[in-house]
Amino acid sequence: MRKRLSMDDIARDLNISKSTISFIINGKAKEMRISDTLANRVLDYVKEKNYNRNTLAQNLRTGKSNIICLIVEDIADAFFSGVARLIEERAYKKGYKIIYCSTEDDAEKTAELINMFKSRHVDGYIITAPKGIDNEVVSLLNEETPFVLFDRYLPEIDADYVGIDNYQGARIAIEHFAGQGFREIAFVTLDSDQTQMTERLHGYQSAISETSLPSYVLRIPFSLSPAQVVQSIKKFLRQNPSVDAILFATNYLALQGFEALNKLKLRIPDDVAVIGFDDHTFFKVFNPPVTAVAQPMKALSEKLISVLFKRMNDEDRKRTQNFREILKPELIIRESSIKISSNKPG
Repeated sequence: MRKRLSMDDIARDLNISKSTISFIINGKAKEMRISDTLANRVLDYVKEKNYNRNTLAQNLRTGKSNIICLIVEDIADAFFSGVARLIEERAYKKGYKIIYCSTEDDAEKTAELINMFKSRHVDGYIITAPKGIDNEVVSLLNEETPFVLFDRYLPEIDADYVGIDNYQGARIAIEHFAGQGFREIAFVTLDSDQTQMTERLHGYQSAISETSLPSYVLRIPFSLSPAQVVQSIKKFLRQNPSVDAILFATNYLALQGFEALNKLKLRIPDDVAVIGFDDHTFFKVFNPPVTAVAQPMKALSEKLISVLFKRMNDEDRKRTQNFREILKPELIIRESSIKISSNKPG
């Protein structure tokens, strides 16, 4: 089990007193008349272990780096960047800095990032975990490293998690469409088995089944470029001309969907009504403004910091009980989902 490098570790491995090590790490070897040979032995050991000397000196004094690593799918995404900003504000007030990383939903890249920051001894992680990093997460658990999974979780691993009720978020969107009189409601999602995506799909399917409406689902591969996504949505709508409403599983799918609808000269909401999952700044100024299933970013950021700091301040970190915080999404109703008149002539 790998632990944070401590004074005891260095003293044990090199058979040198802790006071001598402290003088060397803090640049006081000559002042304390410690030989160059002994000083170099300690510094070479530190270098071999891939530790930054200045950071290590602080870590050895305080036991902390005061750094939290936030690993998300895409830090440029409006939702993730919004949550990141709020997390940074709250962490800064507690004396911590945030390092941001984007994984692009790549398991190998995520594993590399986690292992890289292990060597830098960050104090904790907030992670949106792609499929395929179970081993790295289990390693964090075994090492008793504080971390919280965010937005999506790993079904086979019992770990701290903060997210929203994605199932209910999709249901309230479909129920709103049905209440407006739409009867051919499609769901455009990613072809992904990530938990947040499967829960949104199940929420759509459940609501469609309960209202006895036909199901239309388009699964888009994650690897497609934005232009390819637009083409896929256009093809789907040509093949299903009766569709009168669409729930997009993410805000960026919604933005690409608007482009597809525009190219097909389909008006929102007259021809096709639209709801996007995750609100976006553009949704408010779009013409017409776009209805969204909004995640409570402020509450999410507060819960994430709260859970992580509880873990970081828990000295034994044995995780006898894991935290699982599920927050409620909110349907923000705007003009894009309001039925104005009969959508399709004839």
